[in-house]
Amino acid sequence: MDEQLLQGLPAQVNADCRVLVLGSMPGAVSLQQARYYAHPRNRFWPLMGALCGFDPALEYTQRLHCLLQSGVGVWDVIGQCRRSGSLDAAIERGSEVPNALPALIQGLPGLRAIACNGGAAAAAFRRWVSPALPPLAAALPVLALPSTSPANAAWTLPRLHAAWAPLQPWLETGAQAAPTARGR
Repeated sequence: MDEQLLQGLPAQVNADCRVLVLGSMPGAVSLQQARYYAHPRNRFWPLMGALCGFDPALEYTQRLHCLLQSGVGVWDVIGQCRRSGSLDAAIERGSEVPNALPALIQGLPGLRAIACNGGAAAAAFRRWVSPALPPLAAALPVLALPSTSPANAAWTLPRLHAAWAPLQPWLETGAQAAPTARGR
């Protein structure tokens, strides 16, 4: 058990968040750089740039600003865990401490959808977050989307774009009118 206890990154969300993208736990490169999706082969930024209409080659702070301006927030389901390396499969079962997502979700009145970036994030969300959500928040659509991680190399960027395209209605101008289970 030489895996160290890892601490995730803080939520990057503003009051106008309509789509909350949740990963499982940041990879080693992201934790070292204290930046979401920092691995150079992760397709998150090219994908979100295409969906939200910004240049994914911008500096990190500018990309993050564009993402937030597009109504997208990012965080992770797991806030702490033990893991060697970056793979979700290497997370030591029983060491996971979830982030305070129910409180965050309840505090976002414009939230229209939750997007889980990969199967591990979706499974962790179902395990720790869904049972703790009040009925109104539990009615939000939760999309289990294919991971943008380089470990998911079978999914090309165009294929990922097609799979993530259902988020588009909430990302467009006037997205407040996009379909919602909350009816806000």
